[in-house]
Amino acid sequence: MKIRSLAQRDRARLHSMLTEAQVFTHEEIGVAMELIGIVLEDANQEDYRIDCMTNDEDQAIGYVCYGPVPMTQGTFDLYWIVVDPRCQGQGVGSRLLHFLEGVVRERKGRMILIDTSSIPQYEKAQKFYFYHGFQEVARVPDYYHPGNDRITFCKKIS
Repeated sequence: MKIRSLAQRDRARLHSMLTEAQVFTHEEIGVAMELIGIVLEDANQEDYRIDCMTNDEDQAIGYVCYGPVPMTQGTFDLYWIVVDPRCQGQGVGSRLLHFLEGVVRERKGRMILIDTSSIPQYEKAQKFYFYHGFQEVARVPDYYHPGNDRITFCKKIS
């Protein structure tokens, strides 16, 4: 397995991953695909970066979408981290997260922020972030809709 930049040939595979995960709403998948489109169609943009973990056939089995936060010094947002459901539990997500931490260090970054939902479908993601040293630093009640808080996790990078 290796990690490489997003390629045009990955678009359909990433869409399948998002759908097969059975976690994301139609609207969320639309936003994820919009970001994939931005990265693929505008090589000069600097807001978003997507890197894929691939199998031995160079087929994407997971991806991470991230970028620097404007008007900050060294803060990065992790927008999406998605692993093919058939590959979950094999360390793909952890490798992608460690890769991102390395990128942030190389770019003299100080922290990574992640926003996620409080609904039960996202409990697995929350546990993943806690396991990897992220801390809950903010919660906005009823942010996405009544009963669905926005949780912000942070990890300081040394």
